Amino acid sequence: MSDTQRRPLSVRVSERLHGGTSEAYLWLRLHYAQLKKRMAEVAMIDVNKIPHDRVGLGSRVVILDTSKDEEITYHLVTSEDADVAAGRVSTSSPIGKSLLGKEVGDTVKLVTPGGTRELEILSLKTIHEFMTDEQRPS
Repeated sequence: MSDTQRRPLSVRVSERLHGGTSEAYLWLRLHYAQLKKRMAEVAMIDVNKIPHDRVGLGSRVVILDTSKDEEITYHLVTSEDADVAAGRVSTSSPIGKSLLGKEVGDTVKLVTPGGTRELEILSLKTIHEFMTDEQRPS
């Protein structure tokens, strides 16, 4: 049996498709494993434990940055979905952590490299309000 025949078929196909290298195959394997792990983590999220009246994963929060007198809307998401420019902040980010568990009317202090910001929560829409009846856990 030749060396070529001993390698898994998926490696041989990848090498044929990508000019004799198996880099694409290795990249796919790595990202598949990461995706599989993340899917398992997400599947463990119990939506019933996310509060209905306080900021949590999936919440859309309108805050007032009192130092700038500016209203900002944030949507709290997982770290993979974060995009600050689009208003999506991770629950594990400093802003996300400062908002978690708070309710409308609460004020939080956020320490940043540029100084301390005071944020007042003006409105809140939780993940439960975004879910359709089919998406709600029974």
